[in-house]
Amino acid sequence: MLKEHTPLDTFIEALPKVELHVHLVGSASLPTVLELSRRHPDGRVPTGEAELREYYVFRDFPHFAEIYDAVSGLVRTPDDVATLVLGTARDLAAQNVRYFELTVTPYTHQRAGMAMPAITEALDRAARQARETHGVRVAYVFDIPAEFGAEACVRTADHALDHPPEALVGFGIGGIEQVRDGIRDDIRRAFGRARAAGLRSVPHAGEMSGPETIWEALNELGAERIGHGTSCVQDPRLIAHLRETQIPLEVCPTSNVCTNQVPGLAAHPLPRMLEEGLFVTLNTDDPPMFDTTLNGEYRAVAAAFGLGRAELAGLARNGVTASCLDEPDKKAIVDEIDALV
Repeated sequence: MLKEHTPLDTFIEALPKVELHVHLVGSASLPTVLELSRRHPDGRVPTGEAELREYYVFRDFPHFAEIYDAVSGLVRTPDDVATLVLGTARDLAAQNVRYFELTVTPYTHQRAGMAMPAITEALDRAARQARETHGVRVAYVFDIPAEFGAEACVRTADHALDHPPEALVGFGIGGIEQVRDGIRDDIRRAFGRARAAGLRSVPHAGEMSGPETIWEALNELGAERIGHGTSCVQDPRLIAHLRETQIPLEVCPTSNVCTNQVPGLAAHPLPRMLEEGLFVTLNTDDPPMFDTTLNGEYRAVAAAFGLGRAELAGLARNGVTASCLDEPDKKAIVDEIDALV
């Protein structure tokens, strides 16, 4: 039990947490990316630390997507995939994270020449090692890279159904905003197959576009959680729907600032979302690329919006409740949070 006078930073560090919105490639720490860029010097990614830090300063979302794609191009073998998972597990375990759901885009690794079974074996091996070495549980979400069209929809669903990792729990898409009209039926079919197989629907929506994409995710894809969803505040009817249904929103404040979706943290809609009674969880998205951590997100919103221990603990509980853990495991982490508070 922490004493009442413990500084808020120490409370945040001790707070048991889960992470629901973090990407495999985007989670790669600078040392890991440097290792990969030096291993594959024919890529477009700098091989020096100072140059890499400069490389990670984004003008806007398209620039971020371009750099993310370049880093993804360095992941060429199953061992590279496992290394990324274990690096993320190590970093999150150090922040008192008990469980995280890691978004993997398997089609990009298939395009790099990896077979579906080999990718799955690497993910399974890494999940076991993460538990054994770092004491943190990892689950996976497969997402469709919409920019690659119909084939990406089919191949991602095929992988999820025919060669799933043991810890696969969800199915998503990197952003409805990127979808070309010609593949919307392919996306719906892919999500339909995944949901029929028992995977949770967790698409990104409402990050770079208006609330119409959130409605689309809810009505067309059966979304059970929404990645980002920050534009919901533009639509009173959607706010009312989200408040009534308590659909969780995976909010990533620093990400939104770094990709210029908001001009600064002070302008972020998070306080409005909380005031409206929406179900908000706090996450990082691509932490090293955005020079943040999960603890850093908690510190940032506490400082920017005057959130105290009770509010921060509430965000941590929300993350646990919205996760794909079973009920006994959820209760165990919530009990830890309550004991700390």
